[in-house]
Order: sequence, then C-alpha cells, then structure tokens
Amino acid sequence: MKVAVCVKQIPDPADPGAIDPETKTLKRDVKLILDESDSYGVEMALQLVGEEGEVVLISMVPNNERNGLNNALAMGADSAILVSDDALSGSDALSTAKVLAAAIQRTEPDLVLAATESSDGYTGTVPEQVAELLGLPSVTFAKEVNVDSGKVAVKRQTEDGYDEVDCPLPALVSVTAGVVEPRYPSFKGIMAAKSKPVEELSLADLGIEASTVGWAGGRQEIVSIEPAPEREAGEIIEDEGDGYERIVSFLQEMKVI
Repeated sequence: MKVAVCVKQIPDPADPGAIDPETKTLKRDVKLILDESDSYGVEMALQLVGEEGEVVLISMVPNNERNGLNNALAMGADSAILVSDDALSGSDALSTAKVLAAAIQRTEPDLVLAATESSDGYTGTVPEQVAELLGLPSVTFAKEVNVDSGKVAVKRQTEDGYDEVDCPLPALVSVTAGVVEPRYPSFKGIMAAKSKPVEELSLADLGIEASTVGWAGGRQEIVSIEPAPEREAGEIIEDEGDGYERIVSFLQEMKVI
C-alpha cells in the first residue's frame, strides 16, 4: 500500500517571525519546521503501511525549504515531493489545494492523509478541496484509521463521541491531533533522511499556469492585521449579602442565562 501525506513547513510558532507590511502575510524567508499537526498524519501513515508499504510526503514551500521535510523523512517516510515556485507566493487555500492535488496525482496513492488544518492558516478547507480535485471520497476529523480489504474504516470525531465511517480506497482522510503519538526521529533516521529521494518540482512540471495561483490567482485579500486586544481586568465583587444577585445580573447581561 502507498500512502501520500500532505505536510506543511511553517515558521516556528514559538518565534513566528515578522509580518510583511505590504502583503500583510507571514514572512517565510526563515528556517521552517514541520507543522506539528502534520506529524500525526506521518505517524499514522507509517503505522498503516508497516514494513510492506510506502509513505511519500507532499509539501509546497518557498525557497525549496527542506528542514521540516527532513524531519518527516527522519521519522521513517520513504520519499517526498517538494513543490517550490516563486509564483506560489500569496496562494490561497484553493490554489494550495490545486498544487497539492497535482503533486499527489503523480504518486497514484491508495490513501491520502492530511491534518485537519494547519497551525499557521487554520482554514480547515484544503484537505476537502484536494479530495474534490482528485475525485476522491473524503473523511474528516479521524481519531482512528484502519485499512483492510480495499477500504478504509474511520472513527470520525464528533461533539458527542464519534461516527464510524467506511469508504472504498483510494480516499483522503484528515486526522485530528492525538490520533496517534508521533515518534521522535532517531539518529539513524536523521542520517538516513539525507539520502532519501526528494523530487523538486515547479509549477511548469505540474502543468499549472502561474496566473491561476499565488497573488495572480488570489481570491481573497488581507485588508489589515492587528494584535489581539489585551485582556482587561475583571470586576471584583465584595459580597455584602447580595453577591449572588449581582452575579445573576451579570450573567443575564451576558445572555448566559
């Protein structure tokens, strides 16, 4: 079985860097790391294929950055496809999905895994868009994934528990954090990652017109970016026998009760 895993390389959330004042987007000309959300998909893929399958990583990134990708390869993935092109700067969710879908199509996988959403974008729409572009069934919010007899069985997280969903392969499944416990790359894995094949592709290699992605093909515009307001000090109530009344009144004003 071959499993393709979408992995995103992002600025370190602990030090995310600066915002470009012109585009109002996060600068990505820094060292990038593997999005923690995607490490769950990589681990899930490795467990599903065991010793008899293949895990290929799919990543779209500026400047042919490979630091985060190398970390996923060190975990045990077999190979990777890296898409990098200056024209991709400013790509929205749909443009990203088009690129990932075209790259995934080259690998002809039995299963595609992705995180529910990235840690720097939080749109939560890319996996479903990729599935639509590839014509694959899509199962979201997977908390458990099993493959057997040409189908994938998923326990899909809900507010009340989980749904049990089965669908035929090939399919795309987006996994939640905690679906598995990602392994730490060993020294042997880190050394082996350096020699694993990474195919570097441009938009032309994928047959995608530059005018349909990036800023040229953007369908949204970031108008402004502002820091979150600081938390204001709360009101201290001295209970003089009527404290409960004041609390009830406050909750009513907030329309909680």
